[in-house]
Amino acid sequence: MTLQPALWTLGTLIKRQTRKGRFTIAAKHHITIAEIYETELVDIEKAIAHYEQSADYYKGEESNSSANKCLLKVAAYAAQLEQYQKAIEIYEQVGANTMDNPLLKYSAKDYFFKAALCHFIVDELNAKLALEKYEEMFPAFTDSRECKLLKKLLEAHEEQNSEAYTEAVKEFDSISRLDQWLTTMLLRIKKSIQGDGEGDGDLK
Repeated sequence: MTLQPALWTLGTLIKRQTRKGRFTIAAKHHITIAEIYETELVDIEKAIAHYEQSADYYKGEESNSSANKCLLKVAAYAAQLEQYQKAIEIYEQVGANTMDNPLLKYSAKDYFFKAALCHFIVDELNAKLALEKYEEMFPAFTDSRECKLLKKLLEAHEEQNSEAYTEAVKEFDSISRLDQWLTTMLLRIKKSIQGDGEGDGDLK
């Protein structure tokens, strides 16, 4: 395979750079490898491993913003692979790290939203408790559209009301367009509503 020499070369470069203590450069090489596994070889497990290694190197160099970008990639893929606990831990960690930063705090609501969705897929009660925790940690989250959507979804789920669930998602989507990741997670939750598991799996 033509990509193998490139991976071997990058692996060699990483060893050299780490020996010299140049961890930021090594981290960038790990990202390049992760992207090859992500897009060319479509081996998500290996992509995750390289993003994690890159995040570790960036953390060691106190490049927290770069580390967070890698960790968010890991979280998104972990959730897709149904490794929800891993995704939750990362989203909560990055959310907690950004909520006190004036420049980044607006993003914190997205991370808590994604963590809550991962909780929701696993267990409705976990999602409720997590939501309460996030509101306590980050009061600004309470007034966000994401938090309001979660409360509507929890209510619809508790009532096993598939139509109310779909309507809440559509209303949110009409203002803040859902990306593929959010759509996938919301569909997984919807399928747990009684009578919807055999449906065609959409949010229409």
